[in-house]
Amino acid sequence: MDSGSQVVFCDFDGPIVDVSERYYRTYRQGLLAIAASCQREENVCLAIAPLSKSQFWQKKQHRVADSEIALHSGVPAEWFEPYMQQVERLVNHTSLLRWDQIQPSAKSALLYLKQSRMRLVLVTLRHPRQVNAFLQEQAIAHLIDDVYGASTVSAAHENRTDHKCKLLATAIEQQQAKGYGTAHSWMIGDTEADVLAAKAMGLPSAALACGIRSSDYLRSLEPTEMYSELFSAARAIVATSRLQVA
Repeated sequence: MDSGSQVVFCDFDGPIVDVSERYYRTYRQGLLAIAASCQREENVCLAIAPLSKSQFWQKKQHRVADSEIALHSGVPAEWFEPYMQQVERLVNHTSLLRWDQIQPSAKSALLYLKQSRMRLVLVTLRHPRQVNAFLQEQAIAHLIDDVYGASTVSAAHENRTDHKCKLLATAIEQQQAKGYGTAHSWMIGDTEADVLAAKAMGLPSAALACGIRSSDYLRSLEPTEMYSELFSAARAIVATSRLQVA
């Protein structure tokens, strides 16, 4: 154990994984499923009009409510709850998880942090089983030192800030108990949950614009720094850490 290692806390979806295709395909399949249910149960043909992927993802990045996205896509208000039940059932299905892709700069960023003797700890609302399966598939598991994840597979889709705060608090406490330094740790992420959890724990935050929130929205949360992707954040954090310990 290298007790001198400085810990960097990082989200999984967004910084490391591009989930946009999975979320879009889930949305499309949810629309088809609710249209079929409506036809079967009420003999009503819904005028479903799916958004393009760019339109859908732009709305997600600007935190447009799922109810508004569904309404714009032809789902009547009274069918919104059944639609969301379909989405939540589908989003973590194996057939859709395969559409997750590693972010273009993620592997280089993880290698850089490892070579810089930084300890990378994932704090994510994904279930650890899903996280570890993806890390193994991408041959990057050796670059991750610890994973703190959710106990249910639906937490990531819900993106609950209070859940992320509790996970980060646990991660900090346990890393300190193991002898690792957190005095100069950062929290890297792409959502309000990451920025607000960092603030709650007294950590600086690096908000990334490559995930499910727009740069304008993230700036409104006043993170410590903003970066376009993980490698830029990694380089800046390593440089800052070296100055702090010099």
